[in-house]
Amino acid sequence: MYRHILIPTDGSQLSELAIRQGIKLAKSINARVTAITVFAPFHTIAIEPTMITNTAEQYQKECDALGEKYLRVVKDAAKAADVPCEVIRVIHDHPYQAIIETANTRGCDLIFMASHGRRGMAALVVGSETTKVLTHSRIPVLVCR
Repeated sequence: MYRHILIPTDGSQLSELAIRQGIKLAKSINARVTAITVFAPFHTIAIEPTMITNTAEQYQKECDALGEKYLRVVKDAAKAADVPCEVIRVIHDHPYQAIIETANTRGCDLIFMASHGRRGMAALVVGSETTKVLTHSRIPVLVCR
């Protein structure tokens, strides 16, 4: 069975649901967890409002603070369930690639992540990191809705 589960989080309510469910699964099968949150690198030309108004240093501070907040949820849930847990923050242009690369390099045998929550045309037009992970990962992916 699975021994090492990667749980990506973006701080959303759906991610928090996936965290709780992923930790429960890990506990039930005696697996360990690695949690990841991914932020885009700072670009001087960007559409992201915080990149337009921030300096690279300020952007990095905000990413660090958000990353700590997002990953604290996983740390706390894992600690309460007595599940071994590591957390990492990654800077990458493509979150789905960072998730897959991390799963591969850390030896994860399952990626447990939230669905994006979009339906209909929004799902088709915008897409999701979950869909990209499902499409490109060779590691099993369990999607929490």
